[in-house]
Amino acid sequence: MASMVTPFPPPPSRFRKSNSDPKITADLFSHPSAILLEMCSTNRELHQVLTLVIKNGFYTEHIFQTKLVSLFSKFGSLREAAVVFDPIPNKIDELYHTILKGHVRNSSLDEALLFFCRMKEDEVPHQVYNFTYLLKRCGEDSDLRRGREIHGQLITIGFQFNLFSMTSVMNMYAKCRLVDDARKMFDRMPNRDLVTWNAMVAGYAQNGISKNALQMVIDMQKESEERPDSITLVTALPACADLRFLRTGRSIHAYAIRAGFDSLVNIAASVVDMYAKCGSIKSARLVFDRMKVKNVVSWNSMIDGYAANGDSKEAMRLFNQLLNDNRTGIKLTDVTVMAALNAAGELRDLQQGCIIHRLLKEVGLGSKINVMNCLITMYSKCKRVDLAVEVFSILRSTRKATLVSWNAMIAGYAQNDRGTDAMNCFCKMQEDEEMAKPDSFTLVNLIPALAELSVLRHARWIHGYAIRHGLDNNVFVTTALIDTYAKCGGVKLARKLFDSIPIKHVTTWNVMIDGYGTHGMGAAAVELFEEMKNSNVVQPNDITFLCVISACSHSGLVDTGTAYFESMKEDYKLEPRMDHYGSMVDLMGRSGRVEQAWEFIENMPIQPGISVYGAILGACKIYKNVELGEKAANRIFKLDPEEGGYHVLLANIYAAASMWDGYARVRNMMEKKGLQKTPGQTHIEIRNQVHTFHSGCTNHIQTEKIYAKLRELIKEITAAGYVPDTSSIQDVEHHVKVQLLSTHSEKLAIAFGLINTTPGTTIQIRKNLRVCGDCHNATKFISKTTGREIVVRDMHRFHHFKDGSCSCGDYW
Repeated sequence: MASMVTPFPPPPSRFRKSNSDPKITADLFSHPSAILLEMCSTNRELHQVLTLVIKNGFYTEHIFQTKLVSLFSKFGSLREAAVVFDPIPNKIDELYHTILKGHVRNSSLDEALLFFCRMKEDEVPHQVYNFTYLLKRCGEDSDLRRGREIHGQLITIGFQFNLFSMTSVMNMYAKCRLVDDARKMFDRMPNRDLVTWNAMVAGYAQNGISKNALQMVIDMQKESEERPDSITLVTALPACADLRFLRTGRSIHAYAIRAGFDSLVNIAASVVDMYAKCGSIKSARLVFDRMKVKNVVSWNSMIDGYAANGDSKEAMRLFNQLLNDNRTGIKLTDVTVMAALNAAGELRDLQQGCIIHRLLKEVGLGSKINVMNCLITMYSKCKRVDLAVEVFSILRSTRKATLVSWNAMIAGYAQNDRGTDAMNCFCKMQEDEEMAKPDSFTLVNLIPALAELSVLRHARWIHGYAIRHGLDNNVFVTTALIDTYAKCGGVKLARKLFDSIPIKHVTTWNVMIDGYGTHGMGAAAVELFEEMKNSNVVQPNDITFLCVISACSHSGLVDTGTAYFESMKEDYKLEPRMDHYGSMVDLMGRSGRVEQAWEFIENMPIQPGISVYGAILGACKIYKNVELGEKAANRIFKLDPEEGGYHVLLANIYAAASMWDGYARVRNMMEKKGLQKTPGQTHIEIRNQVHTFHSGCTNHIQTEKIYAKLRELIKEITAAGYVPDTSSIQDVEHHVKVQLLSTHSEKLAIAFGLINTTPGTTIQIRKNLRVCGDCHNATKFISKTTGREIVVRDMHRFHHFKDGSCSCGDYW
């Protein structure tokens, strides 16, 4: 069998040198056995020809022995190479060099060095390329200690000035991430050739020091007569991509064209990758389409380029083209499918993602860890976190889950509003810290999930964890903590943490401004924004303006918000997006300028979206503007006819105006289409346990106490002046309307909180929808009659109720 060591007959007592007679040597070279040996391309073919060599008695011939040793070494069969090599009495030096090369390529570094020591014992003369083989292997294994030892031997035997050997030493240091040592070697070399310069360029590029890599290319042309070749360009182009140096990349591309390198597949593929990573996707596609021969790297760069530049549809189309075009003959790699999975995730295209998942098994990539991590992310983005968990469970059960795997799973839970699951996953990760220790990316993924739970205790806990593990100095972790404190009601703690950061990212400013806005503290948001502008350290971006305009909207600062919108365009040259226009409509609509808001919509330079029309529809509800409400609703229904919430809003506008025909028409439309409003629910945490209430629910263990407390509250606040607002409920008697209002989920949660907390304790609840007008009014009275502060977080903002008033000033 091919895998077994072939037994060879013992060699004759006298070794016959076949090359002593030129005629005999020529005959041996032309023999079919020798010709077949030359044609061998696999280990299996070699064993088949070997039988013929032995049968013809050529196994002792020098030329056959040399060829057999060479081929066995090449195919990684070092044991069989040794069977041929060891019995030879008068071994020529080339045989030693061949065996050593085979060990370097196919054995461990230990075995290669062991054979190298044998060469010394057999007094084989030193050849510089033997050292270069070993140095190359040391670099690949990042074995710095042995690399230094071989470097020392080179100096000892006098090769310290050999250009070839010193270039290999330089390469070894660069691959061992000691690029400074490599540069010292480079600077000491009296003579340098193009290979030496390229090695230094590659050393910088491979270690992520892209600017130095490009500078070396410039220095090479200034300080020597060498000119960049294709190897130089293949190294320099990724450096341009890494730095996003589009202009420099274009210059290198132009040089490649002038030098005639642009037709080389590896050069063209690198150019495509450079353009794609520099954001010039059209240029990348132009080069890609002109390539006569495309390799897998060029396809990967193009597909990944589209995905990274926000055109996931084209990325997926190109991937399918690669699959369907049989002429390409290209074998998919993990990079190919990862780019396609990324595109499927961004498109939320579950069907395409599942097709790729099945394809992975066919092409043998289904068990690759990096691909499985991408599957977790793709399924999570497609809202199938259950399938993501299945992939993650396979990784855990096989002990292959890496830090990236855990982070992807935690992020998946967070993206799907499963904060509790994200926290549980994090706790399991800590139990398995030998496999994956949480890092800053873990916390950046986890913290937003905790923010959605809106429990201040969780925010304090994760902040303490970050401090204990030395992760609190990471600006992105700290920024996420500020955002979480604000979303958990601790806006003062958020500001305290914000002020403690010496260096702030633009996102840090944004989350603090937004935090003030969601708490109705518009003046504080504006003050912080002005401080940011005057600091001249960080420039506001489009998100900053969105946050401050939104803050102005929630606080009635119409003129200030309008001025910022104009400044964004004129002073900062930032083009407003749909969200900015939506915030401006909300700003004007909330203040009662409904007609002005509609005129603003009609003059928008882009086609208004649902968020814009939704903002004015909400304003029409507040100010009972039926005409504009109908116009806005009709346009929303054309854009998204399946959104039940906007149908309910229009129905309530009709009801408030006593237009019952319109109300009935909208309700009938919803019934025919099967549309429903998202059920309201309110959460409250008491003694580390979250309790959830729905309107009119009676399944809680304390139901009797809750309803008794609620009746008591209604009696107290009615005496204090509370009058139920029944305008949003139709088709039932007045006393039924009052009863339905009194059992809204917010009131049930507040009553439960009053029962289970001591007097003076702040009650904090969280609702998944916007707080209704009646509950907002009732909560003000409850805060006055009970002397409690009540904090309510709804889907848009925080309401702090105290002494009969709300922080929003009834402007929400």
